[in-house]
This record gives sequence, C-alpha cells and structure tokens, in this order.
Amino acid sequence: MTAMITAIRISALVLATAVASAASAQQPKATPAAAPVGGSQATLLGQYGDWGAYTAAPGGNKVCFALARPKASKTEPAGRKRDPAYVFVSTRPAENVRNEISVIIGYSFKASSDASAEIGTAKFAMYTQNDGAWIKNVAEEARMVDAMRKGPDLTVKGTSGRGTASTDQYSLKGLAQALDKIEQECK
Repeated sequence: MTAMITAIRISALVLATAVASAASAQQPKATPAAAPVGGSQATLLGQYGDWGAYTAAPGGNKVCFALARPKASKTEPAGRKRDPAYVFVSTRPAENVRNEISVIIGYSFKASSDASAEIGTAKFAMYTQNDGAWIKNVAEEARMVDAMRKGPDLTVKGTSGRGTASTDQYSLKGLAQALDKIEQECK
C-alpha cells in the first residue's frame, strides 16, 4: 500500500504542476494531462473550478483523485522557501478506500507534530509523516468531505522540521463536481 500511495502522490504532484502551468499560461485544457508513474498513466478526467479530477492505475489497481493547489500561502517567518503544496481526495476501490483526504505540504513536517485543517467553523486534526498529512480520526473523514463540499475554502496549518509555520488556503470551488466525477469513474 505504501508503494501505491507513493505512486499516487508522485502522479498527483506531476499532474498538479502540469495543470498549474497550463492554467497560469491560460492554455486550454481540452487535452487530458498524463504523466507516467511506475508504468501507469494518470489522466485528467476534467477540470472543475480550482479542482482537477484524475484517474490512474498504479500496479494495475484503479485509483481516482481530486487535486488542488493553495490559492494563498504564508510562512512564519515570512519568505521561507518550500516545494509546492497540494491537497487531494483519493478513492482506491481495490483497497475499499473512498474519499481519503491528504495534504502534501511542501516540506518535511516537524517530527511527531500534528497539522490542522479548517473549513468554516469545522476543525480537524491531522497526523503528519514526512511531507504528508492525513486526518487523525478516520471516522471524521466523511464529515470533513461533507464540510469541504459545502464550504468556500479549506485552511491547512503545519510546522516544518525547521520550525517554520505555514498556512495554506485552498479554494473549494469545483470540489463537489470533481468528487462526483471520480466517484462515477472509480465505482
């Protein structure tokens, strides 16, 4: 499972960079983006507002995910460099996983630290490992997805191994449609 998650994360990063580059260059997105990962191709199913819907089949197992980059980011102290951040929601039917929320923060988190996610007044604790974060209480994942479908934005906060605090704000515009598309694609 770890190898599959790594392949999905690499695929998501490659695709997000390609989509972000195309968006910033204001190029049409009529052609699906694809990136080879572990012998698999990830394909853009559609762009919905600020979210892309993708599918891939690493190791022969179909995976679908929705992906976005932050609309605003800040670090404390200001100006600290880091890799791009992303949030994605994955569905892996072969593992009976549906709507798993994860974040790639763009740096290694401080060891044994938690991150947090907020949608309006709803707050969720996230555990961290390397540069990733996942909801701590899996039983709350459905509530978080529901809040994300209804809310205007998601704010993720974390602290790097060097003590830099970051706050990333993601637009949730288009997420509901992207999730509907991946649910349809990954039944």
